[in-house]
Amino acid sequence: MALPLMAKATAVWLVDNTTLAFTQIAEFCGLHELEVNGIADGEVAVGVKGFDPITNTQLTTEEIKRCEADPKAKLTLMHNPAAEGELKRKGPRYTPLSKRQDRPSAIAWLVKFHPELTDGQISKLVGTTKPTIVAIRDRTHWNIGNVNPVDPVALGMCKQIELDTAVAKAVKKMGGDEVMSDDERMKLVSTEQSLHMPDEPRVPASMSGLENFTLSATEDDEPKLDADSLFKTPVADADEDEDEDK
Repeated sequence: MALPLMAKATAVWLVDNTTLAFTQIAEFCGLHELEVNGIADGEVAVGVKGFDPITNTQLTTEEIKRCEADPKAKLTLMHNPAAEGELKRKGPRYTPLSKRQDRPSAIAWLVKFHPELTDGQISKLVGTTKPTIVAIRDRTHWNIGNVNPVDPVALGMCKQIELDTAVAKAVKKMGGDEVMSDDERMKLVSTEQSLHMPDEPRVPASMSGLENFTLSATEDDEPKLDADSLFKTPVADADEDEDEDK
């Protein structure tokens, strides 16, 4: 399936100007559904100007209205010879100059949270070299003191769907029958799988039984006070004694 020109900018335009579902936009633009959700929340593609697919002969108004009426319908891209070859990238990934300084942070995040990924997979995801990855792993990088792990998807160095695909391949190579700890198992779960996982059990917010027990115990220990003893003052006691003497 061919992708539209400037897929992320097209997704920005569709989010701002249509009522299409995130799933429809993600599938049409070749993005992950969470990326489209991030665009709507203003956390992804910040500063990216929307690219109108109607004026650029990639979609028609009728096609958008058809899919808005049916959330399960899929957008059909108009044939555009210039868009051919957008799906599969050949050669090494190009990283803009403005983002190359973020490579060590992205590598550190992948090494920390996805140790199952090979150096070759990390190299393809963030467009780096294996010696740089080894230096980050061994903490021998020249700027290791200033390197903080940052999600490469948040940095815009790879797509969420590409990261999930690489993690799934790495897990498959490791073998599904291998015994893993709970922490390792959580690291190997993709974003798409985690959305369908049941909620973890939580500790109850209130312990009514214990509260009642504490209150009853406190009430038994405290001395009982009546109104006369509570409001009786030493001055009043002295006056009563004088009256009795008279």
